Amino acid sequence: MNTVDEINVVVAGLHELDLVATLFDKYRVFYNQESNLEAGRKFIEERMKEKQSVIFLVTQEQVNDVLPLGFVQLFPSFSSVSMERLWILNDLYVDQSARRLGVAKLLLEKAKEYAIQTNSKGLVLETAIDNLNAQRLYESIGYKKDSGTMHYSFYLK
Repeated sequence: MNTVDEINVVVAGLHELDLVATLFDKYRVFYNQESNLEAGRKFIEERMKEKQSVIFLVTQEQVNDVLPLGFVQLFPSFSSVSMERLWILNDLYVDQSARRLGVAKLLLEKAKEYAIQTNSKGLVLETAIDNLNAQRLYESIGYKKDSGTMHYSFYLK
């Protein structure tokens, strides 16, 4: 695999559940969580069945197999101030084997196209402070670092 020309992008559904679950587990491990493929599969399956998110999946066709390369998961939200739909780009992951081939950029472009298609205000995301590669990518395609607000969390677990 040398370029993004050899890959496919689909809106993932239950047919692609196992492919997404595999990447989702790797994504969680990347963020220092224990691997739990079955729990991750259940989480993704519920999002799909309840139509609580939109997942774009990048795959590569191989002889008698499909290789999952990356995914992005968008959660719907709204801006009360502007009274418009907003998408939270919650998860973005590219398999180690497919990094530096434009897969993340392709997924971000699909997310942007979807935001336009659904007539939304836009996309918001957050990333780890030390994830400099992701930050450079986001900024290179037009994402702006939010400097006008503070983010707070109140977690019960």
